[in-house]
Amino acid sequence: MFTKGAVFLVMVGLALSAPSDSYGPAKHQPTYKEEPTPYQYNYGVNDAYAGTDFGQTEESDGKTVKGSYTVQLPDGRKQTVTYVADHYGGYQAEVSYYGEAQYPHEYGPPITFKPQSYHPAPSYAPAPSYH
Repeated sequence: MFTKGAVFLVMVGLALSAPSDSYGPAKHQPTYKEEPTPYQYNYGVNDAYAGTDFGQTEESDGKTVKGSYTVQLPDGRKQTVTYVADHYGGYQAEVSYYGEAQYPHEYGPPITFKPQSYHPAPSYAPAPSYH
């Protein structure tokens, strides 16, 4: 009976000593937060053959992010979204359109790309150096 009681007390002690949230951050370790880093980038794609035209510009001082992106819509207009985002005001965007929407009665053939076949380079066989 004494061994059963001792085993029971050891089991209870182990259960109470285990952390309640084993996946959370350790309470004895300090947390590290990186300083905000300013950045700036932009990109653009304009492929007349495929009808693709879009781009984005964005910059940040480490606290506030400002930028805009544009995309050519299927109806012929260009959509521009200008935005500002920070931890206090959240994400605020303004959407504008350039051009007039056009809806033709007849459409041209769809844009298709011909598959390219693979032609490996001929293997090189050196000529023998002896006669």
